Amino acid sequence: MKAVRHEASMDYRPTIAITMGDPAGIGAEVIVKALADPSLRHRAKYIIYGMNEMLHYAADLAEFDVFWWRDQYNGRLRSYPHDVVVVDYDQYSILGNAVRSPSKIGGEASMRFCLDGIEAAKKKIADAVVTAPIAKESWKLAGFRYPGHTELFAERTGARRYNMMFTGGPLRVVLATVHLPLMGIWNRLNIGAVFQPIELMHQTLVEWFDIPRPRIAVCGLNPHASENGQFGDEEERIIEPAILMAKDQGIDVTGPYPSDTIFMRAKNGGFDAVVAMYHDQGLITVKLLAFDQAVNMTIGLPIIRTSPDHGTAFDIVGRNRASPGSMRAAIELAINLAVKRHGRESQMREQGQTGVDAERGEGV
Repeated sequence: MKAVRHEASMDYRPTIAITMGDPAGIGAEVIVKALADPSLRHRAKYIIYGMNEMLHYAADLAEFDVFWWRDQYNGRLRSYPHDVVVVDYDQYSILGNAVRSPSKIGGEASMRFCLDGIEAAKKKIADAVVTAPIAKESWKLAGFRYPGHTELFAERTGARRYNMMFTGGPLRVVLATVHLPLMGIWNRLNIGAVFQPIELMHQTLVEWFDIPRPRIAVCGLNPHASENGQFGDEEERIIEPAILMAKDQGIDVTGPYPSDTIFMRAKNGGFDAVVAMYHDQGLITVKLLAFDQAVNMTIGLPIIRTSPDHGTAFDIVGRNRASPGSMRAAIELAINLAVKRHGRESQMREQGQTGVDAERGEGV
């Protein structure tokens, strides 16, 4: 489904669900600091799933006036007429500023925020979800098996094909494998695992970033991309066949390239996106070049989900030191994608289409 421009979408003000993340982390602080800007609040309406006392505390430290309306969580999701609403899960209020580490109750709270944010998007109460950082250890302590947001969102939305994409500064990077130990990559890396992010990245750049023919580079797995088999054969057995499959579908993709040089070429405009084989191979460069502006988005989902590209930062909680840059960028990207989707769906309705494609929810 092609990206379209629609005049009505320019005036559309979407509703963005924001989940506060681990209550002991910097989620409350970066949310408050980002939304304290009236110009950002003007662009959308917001429902924050979190804890009012933590948001109040963050606002006090930053010397911001409270700009939101509070509603006590009662187990029912609904829309609001207000610009910014905090759905307050005050049953978790025993978490205070003194807690600056993973905890079972922190995992229970942050999971509740996420589940309700996802449901709000599925029920069309929200147009997109922005997730503040969770502590994976907190989720584990609370008995949840998900290694991160990505897997939770995929399962809850029924997405079978999805990948982690990062955009920040001059780079767009998608990961072939996500939350795996390095020794586990060899059990998961196959031709399909490399082909899928190439295809999904191509689709995302065409439909959501208005790049009609994206140029995609693919990293090798081994040093020097194995240098013709001297340092491993995964490039020949797995990565090259995946690239050939993508080329057969008309995708402009090349590689595998040594990962120690390809990101510089992408940074300088040689490529529109890079496919990395594993988590740190892609993210070290993204965070080095654009730590305060990088955004994580899950492509392939039927709903829009973005996130700041940083963690809970327990070590600086309560010090008013957290930068809201990445959170703001995540919110802005969510707004842009939501407006684009609204314009596309509006044009489809005007053209008298049945809405089958819209309900199918081509992923972002």
